[in-house]
Amino acid sequence: MTELLTYENFDESSLIEFSHEDETKGALEALKWSYSHYGEQLVYACSFGIEGIVLIDLIFKVNEKAKIVFLDTDLHFSETYELIDKVKARYPSLQIELKKPSLTLEEQAKQYGEELWKSNPNQCCEIRKILPLNEVLSGATAWLSGLRRDQSESRKNTKFINKDNRFKSVKICPLIHWSWKDIWRYAHKQQLDYNTLHDNGFPSIGCKPCTKPAINVDDLRSGRWTGTTKVECGLHE
Repeated sequence: MTELLTYENFDESSLIEFSHEDETKGALEALKWSYSHYGEQLVYACSFGIEGIVLIDLIFKVNEKAKIVFLDTDLHFSETYELIDKVKARYPSLQIELKKPSLTLEEQAKQYGEELWKSNPNQCCEIRKILPLNEVLSGATAWLSGLRRDQSESRKNTKFINKDNRFKSVKICPLIHWSWKDIWRYAHKQQLDYNTLHDNGFPSIGCKPCTKPAINVDDLRSGRWTGTTKVECGLHE
C-alpha cells in the first residue's frame, strides 16, 4: 500500500503528476486519486463561487458523500446562501457543513470594535475564516481548493498537490489548468446553478463588506478589498 502523503512526509520530488490533456484538464484524475488516497481524511473547503460549483459537480462524480465545508462568516451575500440551498437540493448525499466562527458578530464588535473588516481586515479574516478552517482541518490530512493559476499573480505557481504551511496540511487544487472560459463552459453545459452576482460584475465573491464588482477586467479578484493592499483572505498564503 502506498504511504499516505501528509504534511510531515511531503516530498515534491515524488509527487504524482496528472495529465492536463484530457477533457477536465486533469481535474477528475486528481480527484479520483485524492479520494482513493485520503478517503474520509479529505475535505473540500468551498466558497461557492463559480469555480466551487464546478468542483462540487466534479467531486460528486467521484464521491457522492464527500465532505464539503463553507466558512460561514455571517457576512456573506444573501445570494450566496440561496445558492447553497440549491446545491444541497441538487446533491442531497453530499455532507455540506456551514462552519461558523467561535465569535458572533456582536461578540467580535465588543472585543475588537464595530466593523472590524474596515479597521483591520486581516484580523477579521483571521477570526472568521482562518481559525474556523484550522478547526476543520485539524481532523483532515488533506483538503481540496478551487484555486486556478490564472486567477491572480499570487496563484500562478499553484500545483495539483501543494504543501500547505499555513494549515500544516496537504492542499490539492484540481482546477489549476482551467481558464475562466473553461469554468463557465462547463457550468453552462452541465446546467449548474451559480451565484447570480456573477452576472452583475462579481467574478470573485467573498464577504459582502469586502467584495465589490471587479474594477479591472484582467484581474478577476480586483473587486476584493478594494482601496487596500490586501489581495488574499489568508487561507492561501
